Amino acid sequence: MATVAVIGETTRVTGFRLAGAVVLPADTRVAARAAWDSLGDDVAVVFLTPEAAEAVGESAGERLTVVMPP
Repeated sequence: MATVAVIGETTRVTGFRLAGAVVLPADTRVAARAAWDSLGDDVAVVFLTPEAAEAVGESAGERLTVVMPP
């Protein structure tokens, strides 16, 4: 079964847990990159805050991603 993950600042992503998403709080660029690198093969969609999207960079094209508005 495919999973949805959310990466970004704690205050912006915590609520997604209520919808069943895997929430990976990342309050720094390094933490966001580490969270991205830790994603399992079962993750099909990743929501990113703008700051997390910048940290992930070109790798974001490897999966279906959605960047949240600022």
